[in-house]
Amino acid sequence: MQYLSKISIVLFLLLACPGSGFSQKKAKQPNVILILTDDQGWGDLRSNGNSIVHTPVLDKLAKDGARFDRFYVSPLCAPTRAALLTGRYHLRTGTYWVTNGTETMRAEEVTIAEALKNAGYATGIYGKWHNGAHYPNHPNGQGFDTFFGFCAGHLTNYFDATLEYNRQPVKTKGFITDVLTDSALAFIDKHKNKPFFCYIPYNAPHSPFQVPNKYFNQYKQLGQNDELASVYGMVENIDDNIGRVLNQLTRLGLDTNTIVIFMTDNGPQSYRYNGGMKGKKGSVDEGGVRVPLFIKYPSNIKAGTKVKALTAHIDILPTIMELCGIKTGHALPLDGMSMLPLLNGQTARFDSRSLFTHVTFSDKIEKYSGAVRKANYVLVLQKDEQRLYDLQADPGQKSDIKSAKPQIAKELSSQYDSWYAAVTSNGIKRSAIPVVAKGSPVELPAHEAFLSGALQFKEEKGYAHDWLINWNKTADTASWWELDVKDEGNYQIEVLYTCNKAAIGAALVVEANGGKATQTISRDFVGKTLPSPDRVKRIEAFEKEWARISLGKIKLSKGTVALTLKTPDLPAGAALEVKALVLSHMKHP
Repeated sequence: MQYLSKISIVLFLLLACPGSGFSQKKAKQPNVILILTDDQGWGDLRSNGNSIVHTPVLDKLAKDGARFDRFYVSPLCAPTRAALLTGRYHLRTGTYWVTNGTETMRAEEVTIAEALKNAGYATGIYGKWHNGAHYPNHPNGQGFDTFFGFCAGHLTNYFDATLEYNRQPVKTKGFITDVLTDSALAFIDKHKNKPFFCYIPYNAPHSPFQVPNKYFNQYKQLGQNDELASVYGMVENIDDNIGRVLNQLTRLGLDTNTIVIFMTDNGPQSYRYNGGMKGKKGSVDEGGVRVPLFIKYPSNIKAGTKVKALTAHIDILPTIMELCGIKTGHALPLDGMSMLPLLNGQTARFDSRSLFTHVTFSDKIEKYSGAVRKANYVLVLQKDEQRLYDLQADPGQKSDIKSAKPQIAKELSSQYDSWYAAVTSNGIKRSAIPVVAKGSPVELPAHEAFLSGALQFKEEKGYAHDWLINWNKTADTASWWELDVKDEGNYQIEVLYTCNKAAIGAALVVEANGGKATQTISRDFVGKTLPSPDRVKRIEAFEKEWARISLGKIKLSKGTVALTLKTPDLPAGAALEVKALVLSHMKHP
């Protein structure tokens, strides 16, 4: 597919037009609040039949506006976020998994924030980004004036966390969902006299399972195990905080002219109540991708509206654009459609649509599952197997009807193949790390490295915050990062590491562009693991302390560069761990 330049796309987004099939009753453009939760399943709401969890605010939100019954997202965090923000299937955006750089969305993608910012909106994000940590893939490079939160796939501690405010670290106090809400409320208050877009992607109830005692204890008293008490406690805490946001809108007189959207990013991360649907997070079956969507806009959307048509995360951007009176030009390669016609009962375009889902199981793109949904059917594709289900007759996906309806299966399979070819026409590969002087310093985290020899990640998967172990002196033991150097020049290099006494005297060597920077380890440092109030044994790496060692400078040429770290003379018995490399542009080399 031929892509437009970012400037061209923004110009198309800024062409004002009246909303089709929708009555605009506003004196000024509406504010937009988009709330996204992490790993909260369809069944983690009282209004969806869960008699245990307490969610009065969200239950009321579902009644006060439009409730979408068959709303779908991607099976994993980062792909959903990329599709949500761009109105395009995640494979088009360069995002195809959750770590190692596969979560990064291409910088040329145009986000909701960029479109609204160019229409005069103040833009802020408060929470988890998960679509690229390096500028310009960073939120501040993708349309957000203000970013307060974190860029990685998860956070290691939810209490007194170190977050980022516009690319600077900030130590916070309190439980993270409360802290993020405090800052979002301040943003709303600051911009109450002009249109604003406030994106609140909470990281709860994603693991690690940490939650204030008040919430945890009440679910333990109801007989829930530690994991469910943590999940439901985090969900109720989210509910309370969304209540704070809605109360703020009422207090400031903004509630009637503010669009409030609530959704979640995928199915639940564990098997628990989910309305009898098959699958969970990571699955293309209903339980992994069908989630709640509520849209409240009192001045324009009638309370109690219910929508049963097939809708998806790719529809959020065009819907917001039309609600705000900003046209999406036909030249913009969107996959989504505005959902406003559905509010007026106009379902024709949606009745005939097909929705596609794709998930890779690692950074290996050949390991995947897919699905295509049309009307009441879903075809699930995995390896060489295909299964067809009639979701109206069989919502739990218990009976494969492919042999009974081979023509439907063949049609949907063909559609999937054509769709996959189209959305991957620009290729799929891990994003190189951009290196720009404006973005200096640039951290090259361990989880974005390529490994050779005996090297491995401490927690095996290489999720965010992991580090490298098993260094030795063999020639093939090295880690390297693929860089996209935008600004050539000299860069100071530091290594974040820990090591034992046996490693003293060994050299750390960085090579790039035929140049080399090296330094001898002069002191041991065994970093202290920071306390973590987990309710359940975690799968994520813990936070720990790291020492820094400067290797001097190295010259980086513009273009694609492989930067390699080696330990050529590490003695027997030495234990070295590496967290990251840090590049700082030198203005005066």
